[in-house]
Amino acid sequence: MPATLILTRKGAGIELRRGPFDIQLDGRSMGTISFDQTVTTPLEPGHHSVRIRKGRYASHELAFDVKEDEVVNLRTHGAMLWPRYVASLMKPDLAIALIRE
Repeated sequence: MPATLILTRKGAGIELRRGPFDIQLDGRSMGTISFDQTVTTPLEPGHHSVRIRKGRYASHELAFDVKEDEVVNLRTHGAMLWPRYVASLMKPDLAIALIRE
């Protein structure tokens, strides 16, 4: 049985960077995710990486190993505080958070 990746876009507050985010799994685009949406996809067991992008802005790359039948839960959201939003103008990888839950 394959493993499962569950990616939820939700934060505590108002996102300052809005619109759909692109999901990259293992360097390939696998679609988009909008605010308050959850995307579920099967994964082959092994090593994987996820990055979330919106134009030039991105999350850090999150790498993880997954076993057969394992469920990996990730959460993403855009910058919610003005200092982080302003900092992301100079350092684009601060614009989007990606967290393993």
